[in-house]
Amino acid sequence: MQITNDFNLFIEKLAHQLTLPLPGAVAHEPLRAVSVASATLQFNHTLPPKPGSVLILLYTEDGLIKFPLTKRATYKGAHSGQISLPGGKTEPGENEIETALRECEEEIGVPLATMKVLGKLSNFFVIPSNFMVTPVIAYTLTKPAYKANAIEVDTIIEGSLMKLIDDNSVKEKEITIANEFRLMAPHFEIEGEIVWGATAMMLNEFRMVVRELL
Repeated sequence: MQITNDFNLFIEKLAHQLTLPLPGAVAHEPLRAVSVASATLQFNHTLPPKPGSVLILLYTEDGLIKFPLTKRATYKGAHSGQISLPGGKTEPGENEIETALRECEEEIGVPLATMKVLGKLSNFFVIPSNFMVTPVIAYTLTKPAYKANAIEVDTIIEGSLMKLIDDNSVKEKEITIANEFRLMAPHFEIEGEIVWGATAMMLNEFRMVVRELL
């Protein structure tokens, strides 16, 4: 099946695929960055992980299935300036789906009423920020008219699903974080940006799920 031929058929098949056993760590671990030097980052969390969600929002444009990511604004935090999926911390009384949809609306201006949920991926523990994140998959029938939240989002970029699932989509390079820690980082390159770490690991699970449909 060519995923660009019939979006409605694709999302129907994807919704079913998301009800089946998910690859989880089998997909996550190949995209995990590893230290290439003796110095390593240490995280000693004493509190339980905080719940949060991110959203992979699918739509079509010019016959291609796309999804938005955000380049985070610069701030004093673990993910400053990184490429992320729309998402954030679960508020009291919310479930993971409500969190993902609300955060997408708040961060990039996609109205809640236009998004239809297909399912979820495996929960993922983001070690640096001590979050247990649920990736939610949704779609919209028209391309959103994005409006970035200037406080949280520097830039909105659009990923191509066909490029994500390509056999050669995973790259690798050495990066330096916190001005001293060298990592070999498997990653995706999307609109000239390096998408690595937790976002890449979650996207790789999505990639593996979609590839099962082809």
